[in-house]
Amino acid sequence: MSDLSGTPNYKVLAKAFADEGVEMAFHLMGDGNMYWATSLTRDFGIRAIHGRHENCVVAMADAYARATGKVGVASVTCGPGFTPTVTSLTAAARGSVPLIVFAGDTPITDLHHLQAFDLGPVAEKAGARFIPLRHPDRMLNDVREAFYVARYERTPVVLGVPLDIQTATAAWGLEYVPSADLMPRPQRVQPDPELVAEAAALLAQADRPIIIAGHGAVRSGAIQELTALAEHVGALVATTLRAKGAFHDNPFNLDVSGSFASPYAHELFAEADVVLSAGAGLGSYTTEAGYLFPNAKVIQIDTRPRGLWQGNRTADLHIAADAKAGTQAVAAELRKLTPARGGFRRAEIENRLAQDVQDDKPFELEPNSLDPREVVYEVDRVIPKDWDIVMGCAHYFTIAGPMLKGRPAERYHFLTEFGAIGQALPAAVGIAAARGNGKVCLIEGDGSLLMQIQELETLARHGIKLLIISFNDGAYGAEIHKLIPKGITPEEATFGRPNLAAVSQAFGLRGMSVNQMGRLSELFAEHERGDSTSLWDLHISKTVPSISYRRVHSGEV
Repeated sequence: MSDLSGTPNYKVLAKAFADEGVEMAFHLMGDGNMYWATSLTRDFGIRAIHGRHENCVVAMADAYARATGKVGVASVTCGPGFTPTVTSLTAAARGSVPLIVFAGDTPITDLHHLQAFDLGPVAEKAGARFIPLRHPDRMLNDVREAFYVARYERTPVVLGVPLDIQTATAAWGLEYVPSADLMPRPQRVQPDPELVAEAAALLAQADRPIIIAGHGAVRSGAIQELTALAEHVGALVATTLRAKGAFHDNPFNLDVSGSFASPYAHELFAEADVVLSAGAGLGSYTTEAGYLFPNAKVIQIDTRPRGLWQGNRTADLHIAADAKAGTQAVAAELRKLTPARGGFRRAEIENRLAQDVQDDKPFELEPNSLDPREVVYEVDRVIPKDWDIVMGCAHYFTIAGPMLKGRPAERYHFLTEFGAIGQALPAAVGIAAARGNGKVCLIEGDGSLLMQIQELETLARHGIKLLIISFNDGAYGAEIHKLIPKGITPEEATFGRPNLAAVSQAFGLRGMSVNQMGRLSELFAEHERGDSTSLWDLHISKTVPSISYRRVHSGEV
């Protein structure tokens, strides 16, 4: 770092962020962060995206980190500027996202400031680390520690920065050593040979094996090894939700394991005699609380395998190892025991999977509305397979999530860790800003979209191109399809269909209302020709519950 003595500390701090390799930051400015945020862009050329809500700018930075693998950076001001960030902080913590939130804090010398608030307990309750800057002599150490923790522990860090420290003058120039210079070299956790031998023996005896890849397997680069292992032992393949798409071109792919699986996939899971998972926690959603493959011996390869997780037993054999290293070791041992064989890979299964339909149960639709399942099929045909798909957490997601096909895992972005609606629009802003190629599609419900609708203005102001597809049923669909099975009429969850196309147009963006099938190819061509965000307001019937909701809330088998 060049000599910055005699300059304000906020500029010294901004330079440290630049030295950490930050290229983009997401802000909602106030007294506590305005000097630093301004310096970040004007003095060091870091691109600034200014959002309209504090929770949203943190969600944008979170999604930016997920999409790029870099540390996301957001900033907010003191007290009431920080408290709205809790939902996004919690989601980032549960998603193991490397993220820095520069939280301006009230002056240390002003104990009775109107916006005084103890940031630390709230940040830590959300699952983030909190690092307070308390003295100028240590401020660069604190910045470095924040980036180190975010990178090494893959967790959000809140950096509390009092305003009077920011505006004070640096007494001397300080040399900054970036956190990347201190990071240990990446290492793969190697498996125990005895446990590897046990796993190989189980697979050698299996007639109906299934292999499940988790997000850890994708991050480890283990998909090629898992594919080869599955071919050798004759296993069907599946993924957790966060790894959806990892086997998208495999003819024996069951897609997502758990409640998102098709009825036929459920039958095959129930027949499995050995299940090997790699890089997956095997939580209750993936295993349906242990009931998905009741007859199988389960092998778990994970850096931190758990015998008990989310109240359920995870596996019969646990191997603490990197997904790729563990898979390679098991495959090598298996080749000593048995030649390649057909196993569960039968022609009739391959043919059935090629024609598998997620859900074709008939429902009576509302007038002038669309069957959401047919809409998903059309969306899947129209949106190119190299586009990023962003989805939040609501009823529409349980229809669209399982039915989209043919994309690699890195193209799916599911925001489900905290079960919070309203997160997908700001996340899509972050991903679209990161990609910069206009090839990002957000699929979102009307209720969720309306929670953060102000971020349409952010898209317009920054000229970010995004395709937004709203499944507009004029209601909170999730609540409707939970109330009705209980015999409760859903008037309180029904609000009427808002004109989202007109709202989009009011923000200076394109908006189109759709209540007929067959229009999306034309609309997509129009979007491609344009240079701004488009919002498709699809009028969806609220009479069609997803198959996963029918299983869970109506007892449908």
